[in-house]
Amino acid sequence: MPSFEQEKFDGMLLAMAQQHEGIKDLLDTFFSFLARKTDFYIGAQAEAARSLVLDSFEQHQSHANLAAEKKRNENAEAERKRKERLTAKETPKVMEISEEEAKRIEAEEKRRKAEQEEAVLEKTLADAKNDDSDSEDEHRMVPNSGNGADFENYRWTQTLQEIEIRIPFRTTFTLKAKDLLVDIQKKHLKIGVRGIELLIDGEFEHEVKMEESTWVIEDGRNLTLTLEKVNKMEWWSKLFVHDPEIATRKINPEPSKLSDLDGETRGLVEKMMYDQRQRELGLPTSDEQKKKDMLKKFMEQHPEMDFSKCKFS
Repeated sequence: MPSFEQEKFDGMLLAMAQQHEGIKDLLDTFFSFLARKTDFYIGAQAEAARSLVLDSFEQHQSHANLAAEKKRNENAEAERKRKERLTAKETPKVMEISEEEAKRIEAEEKRRKAEQEEAVLEKTLADAKNDDSDSEDEHRMVPNSGNGADFENYRWTQTLQEIEIRIPFRTTFTLKAKDLLVDIQKKHLKIGVRGIELLIDGEFEHEVKMEESTWVIEDGRNLTLTLEKVNKMEWWSKLFVHDPEIATRKINPEPSKLSDLDGETRGLVEKMMYDQRQRELGLPTSDEQKKKDMLKKFMEQHPEMDFSKCKFS
């Protein structure tokens, strides 16, 4: 079969190869197909079938060896020309500067980089807010001083990382931990005095980390809960699903820098900053690059397969 006729199956075969772990796994599938769906093994003598396989193998092995040798020669020639160009270049001139000048340049570079990071961080955090329109915000509550809301039974505030809830109890006695029912779930919260009707029984708007949540009784009358958000890159518009929404566009967070964030949040912000710069340059994002690297690794592990006619998106 001419090569151009064989190439029309490359897309189908590549899709099959990507679903197998190595060439042996792929060959097992192919020969299993011959055994189950054809008379390849029983329609002819076993030796004849084996001979067909070996003939085909040797034919294409020869082609693959020739192609590999040609590629090696081309790479060697390209490397030789590259070294010749480097040798022909004039040695760059080195300008000597004083130690004091070097320190000044280093400090200036650090300052410039910090300003750039802070500017990108502020833009990234602003883009991460809920994309509410100004007309919608007119019908929402103005956030309190802690970027949350105040209600009769509780007050909540937030940062990008945490939610804090303050609950006053109007009991005639000093509260102790054993007097309270505090049940914190990923998306549900129950608070009350044991033996009395629950003060709070609501479903969170978003998830919190149960294992990182804490609570403390203050002055024997007030309960303060600190809940860590699962998604640290968004502002909550309300604490419970039944609460009225706040205008998240009117939130005024304190200025922050990358160094102020915890490791997990900093990693997320840095990834967003990197992906944003990549898009502006028309380059692949971190996730897109990861997929390309995986495919490149597969191609390197299987040089006998011809990917030259394939198009990848």
